[in-house]
Amino acid sequence: MYLCSRFNLHNCVLMKNIAFIINPVSGSKETQKEKRKLPKLIMQLLDKEQWLPNIAFTEYAGHATELARQYARMGFDAVVAVGGDGTVNEVAKGLVRGNGLPVMGYGTALGIIPMGSGNGFARHLNVPIRPQKAIEMLNRSEPISVDYGLANGKLFVSTCGTGFDAVVAEHFAGSNKRGFMTYFQNVLHDIFSYTPQTYHIVGDGLDVTHKAFLITFANANQWGYEALIAPKASMQDGKMDIMLVSSHAILGSASLALRLFAGSIDDSHFMNTLRAKEVTLEREEAAPFHIDGDPVEMEKDIHIKIVADGLRVLVEKRF
Repeated sequence: MYLCSRFNLHNCVLMKNIAFIINPVSGSKETQKEKRKLPKLIMQLLDKEQWLPNIAFTEYAGHATELARQYARMGFDAVVAVGGDGTVNEVAKGLVRGNGLPVMGYGTALGIIPMGSGNGFARHLNVPIRPQKAIEMLNRSEPISVDYGLANGKLFVSTCGTGFDAVVAEHFAGSNKRGFMTYFQNVLHDIFSYTPQTYHIVGDGLDVTHKAFLITFANANQWGYEALIAPKASMQDGKMDIMLVSSHAILGSASLALRLFAGSIDDSHFMNTLRAKEVTLEREEAAPFHIDGDPVEMEKDIHIKIVADGLRVLVEKRF
């Protein structure tokens, strides 16, 4: 909207409407305390000559999507998701375009203040993890177009997948605590009891049968916590990286863990990498599946596709 100082057209400046959607319950208890102080921090650090802010707290699951759609309908320039990858996912649902999704406006960009657990989407985009730095980055940000994905119609912005990581995601979601150590404890608890499945991936020139420890369909390069499951994944190439971890991965689990955080897991002989725009995953039986780290109910067979340039996000200005 245009705001003119004292109705003097020579001093007219372009103000941009920005909304902050804060999920008060994502992340650790310490993070939740930080969020209560966030409105004051936003008002202190946000450039008031550039942005006209609005702040809202979510009250129930799906509320972030409803709020994002409302802000998009009202013509807001940006909507900022304050929380983890689950909150980013919910806000993005209200802002993406295409594929028949009930979206109000593609012109509204997604911003992020990462205050969840893994924060994989924000880390891929180099959004600062510290809230103060993330707010300051908004003052020197620009919108770019990125891809998003759909798994049987369910939106994902970072990764989705099945196998061991989906089992861990299911158990992590049921934990009373958050944070990397809780996630790691779930990994240790499940790793020796998990039984791999045989999967069939078909579509976009692929016809692959593979017994896998896990399969990740990656739009972003990581699960979160800088765990780079797909180091070469791009959000702007119109394709997903499909990472198949061998059923024998347990034999090299220590080496794989090191490679995961070093960004070289795709060089491991326990890993196969495929790339495609659209595939169908056929499983032996229904099993846990995750979308952006959150467990979801999913059919036995899953159609997964990338929607190119379907979402605008705010990133650090390049020039």
